[in-house]
Amino acid sequence: MNAPAHPESLRREVPAALIDALLARFGDRASVAQAVRDHHGRDESPYPTMAPDAVVFAESTDDVVAVAKLCNEHHVPLIPFGAGSSLEGNFLAIEGGVSLDVSRMNAIVAIHPEDLTATVQAGVTRKQLNSEIRDTGLFFPIDPGADASLGGMAATRASGTNAVRYGTMRENVVALTVVTADGRVIRTTRRARKSSAGYDLTRLFVGSEGTLGIITEVTVRLYPQPEAVSAAVCNFNTVDDAVKSVIEAIQMGVPLARVELLDAMGVKAVNAYSKISLRETPILLFEFHGSPASVAEQAATVQEITKENGGMDFEWASQAEDRNRLWTARHNTYFATLQLRPGARSCTTDVCVPISRLAECIRETGADLATAGFISSIIGHVGDGNFHVQMLINPDDPAEWDLAESINRKLVTRALAMDGTCTGEHGVGLHKMQFMLDEHGEDGLGLMRQLKHTLDPNNIMNPGKIFSWA
Repeated sequence: MNAPAHPESLRREVPAALIDALLARFGDRASVAQAVRDHHGRDESPYPTMAPDAVVFAESTDDVVAVAKLCNEHHVPLIPFGAGSSLEGNFLAIEGGVSLDVSRMNAIVAIHPEDLTATVQAGVTRKQLNSEIRDTGLFFPIDPGADASLGGMAATRASGTNAVRYGTMRENVVALTVVTADGRVIRTTRRARKSSAGYDLTRLFVGSEGTLGIITEVTVRLYPQPEAVSAAVCNFNTVDDAVKSVIEAIQMGVPLARVELLDAMGVKAVNAYSKISLRETPILLFEFHGSPASVAEQAATVQEITKENGGMDFEWASQAEDRNRLWTARHNTYFATLQLRPGARSCTTDVCVPISRLAECIRETGADLATAGFISSIIGHVGDGNFHVQMLINPDDPAEWDLAESINRKLVTRALAMDGTCTGEHGVGLHKMQFMLDEHGEDGLGLMRQLKHTLDPNNIMNPGKIFSWA
């Protein structure tokens, strides 16, 4: 594919002495095998494989410190790798170097149910954590769909289907343990629920995508499992009507736990993939949490709002197995849509806008997609103004990539004009770098660059992501 990427000439030379030192220190936990390297040089974006020169499988913070010190000594790039589920080229080794795989750092360090917190190693996934704490009556709500690692979720400031009620990783990370470029171990704060002691180092590293340091432990907030949960599906004639219903429900103060939009193509995809039979029109998937009485009240209010906006077939899913089937289908939408065009790659993008502008932004984006000629869908966590566009392109057709990129540029330009952001949850990676200046301005971007230069003077931490070095 002729996707834009840094030229091969920008790959840094990796000294043989560094590779020898890694192999000596880590044995079979270090690899230069091509298959292993390729696996760590490709994500869910349409970019071609950009493989590192070596891969190290870390099992402790001490392992991360050792690799960081070696890479810093030799000025060699160091790229953290979690579950490999990123969408914007976030961990591709565009300058070569060492991929540090933290998936084996999967220990639950401590659970403090009385404080509603858990501390885990960076490779623990959200499903693993929820399985471990199920018997405590608590749960971790951040749900990006993929079974992502918590270190990666913190690094990209992830969110997901529950963000409208529980917030994003920004609100739910209490503390981090981070290894800096020169091998120092930083604990960003303690477990107290609030602090006024100095700079907020936790928020500095949340969303930094591995460009300032490598997260090795994460302390997150937990929440009581709701007493009652109910879900519903509602069909609409248009996406516009569906989004209007969400805006009105939120403006009325209904505490929605989840509200997800699928356009007609998204519904078609999940029907075929998950063997369900939803009506193939735009739909909203709702979930309500609380006491039985409050859940019933919330649902009745939302049902009335959707009816006034042309909502049809407001159907309940009160049984746990029915809800799980519904949300599993929603989480599989990305892979379901891929099946509509076998052999295609997905060019996936997201923006977030103030909710008052959401219907307009989706409407205009839908009009752009309607003339594209390739399969696409719009799916959104519309309760917080965030939606995703998935475009299925032929990896051997540069014209389709160019058209998809043109639509992406129009979408981001539209979102920024509405006082929104170029990415609500995917992160910047490679794909959104071109929009950072427009979003933050020269001075804002310059301050970010100053921080990068200060914390990583040799530019080894996931270089070439978020913004350019100079």
